[in-house]
Amino acid sequence: MPEENVIEAERQEAYIEKCQTAVAQLKKELGREPKACVVTFGCQMNARDSEKLSGILEKAGYVLTDAEEEADFILYNTCTVRDNANQRVYGRLGVLNNLKKKKPHLKVALCGCMMQEQAVIEKIKKSYRFVDLIFGTHNIFQFPALLADLYEKQEMIVEIWKETEEIVENLPVKRKYHYKSGVNIMFGCNNFCSYCIVPYVRGRERSREPKEILREIENLVEDGVVEVMLLGQNVNSYGKNLEHPITFAALLKEVEKIEGLKRIRFMTSHPKDLSDELIEVMRDSRKICRHLHLPLQAGSDRILRAMNRHYTKDQYLALVDKLKREIPDIAITTDIIVGFPGETLEDVEETIDVVRRVQYDNAFTFIYSKRTGTPAAAMEEQVPEEIVREGFDKLLKVVQDTAKERAALLQGKVMEALVEEVNEQDPAFVTGRLSNNMLVHFKADRRMVGKFVMVALDTCHGFYYTGRMVDWMGQSKHTRLGKMVDDQWLN
Repeated sequence: MPEENVIEAERQEAYIEKCQTAVAQLKKELGREPKACVVTFGCQMNARDSEKLSGILEKAGYVLTDAEEEADFILYNTCTVRDNANQRVYGRLGVLNNLKKKKPHLKVALCGCMMQEQAVIEKIKKSYRFVDLIFGTHNIFQFPALLADLYEKQEMIVEIWKETEEIVENLPVKRKYHYKSGVNIMFGCNNFCSYCIVPYVRGRERSREPKEILREIENLVEDGVVEVMLLGQNVNSYGKNLEHPITFAALLKEVEKIEGLKRIRFMTSHPKDLSDELIEVMRDSRKICRHLHLPLQAGSDRILRAMNRHYTKDQYLALVDKLKREIPDIAITTDIIVGFPGETLEDVEETIDVVRRVQYDNAFTFIYSKRTGTPAAAMEEQVPEEIVREGFDKLLKVVQDTAKERAALLQGKVMEALVEEVNEQDPAFVTGRLSNNMLVHFKADRRMVGKFVMVALDTCHGFYYTGRMVDWMGQSKHTRLGKMVDDQWLN
């Protein structure tokens, strides 16, 4: 880590100590332990940021809670990818206004992508004046300093940076899971898809130094983590802006060498720069999961050009063919938008054609959401709602039918699952995740959470399986992840 970032981390640690004094005083006034609640909206990168924010609050002296009504400090880590994400936050703020009237000592803070929009800041200042602290995506590492400032001032604090080159990572973290963790490898995006607000709120691409990433993962493994997810808006472009450039594929090779790490996941990959080198590394890896999220967004070349996606339908299909040829057991998922300005039902048919030819294991389908500040928002030919709904419904049916067919191919197989949690519907069951990202529910003790087990996939329920834990006789449980075995290995 550059010396200036080390100094900044030390500076923030000093502010945490200052916060501890303020929280200790609050504890005396309340006669109990003060509680803090961090609510996450949005993507995996936001979830990872929330773990850092939670870690800082806990070290400052707060007891963490998931119940907002119990909290003395509430922090919303916001998303702004779609307009309805903003509306959800405004709705929740209305509830907090009433809560703060009952608990005048309650502190309310907002951070994340939504806060990078000036119109949002102006609206909060005008309509939600009870909010105490606002900061954005670029200065999340400054949270300890802002928190300390909050206890000394009786006015709203707003600290938004338009951009930054700083990457300060080694601050306290409170992980949600003991056995897996996200790891930021880069921040920002240079792609400027015409419908997307992310480059404007997250900034341009900034990659972390590989040695810092490897050190973080090594420390996580020492702390019991067996699976990491490498995070970036477009991981395929990792390393291009470093003083000593390195490819994402080369980084993956180094991550694979870390002893004790069992699984590697990553997202998201942009099709335009998914390299042959990356495909080869995935093919030969013992640890990289057999799953790739490869957003399509649309199957029409005309719409892809308008979206500024930098690939054609044929180029995308050729890439998928290469992936399946080199990695036959790979599961491919995608994102698709319906109703982009100018899209016709004929264009949607082009997208459906891609779905049928690729045979996605799952697809996240969205109706186009007009985002103020993006080029697409100013485009003419906004599609009528009834046309959008007709195309969306038709696409969704094909997506669901195709995914169910793909899932059914696993029935009767035995595969290795990482037990992730006790099942929410039945505590006698646990939920495991296969290398290909498929979920399976089976009976097991809660002490199995965080462990790898072999599971027979007995019954397909469309998008998940129910099964049973089995012995893999005479075989190690730590051979190549995701490898299928024949029924002869079943008890």
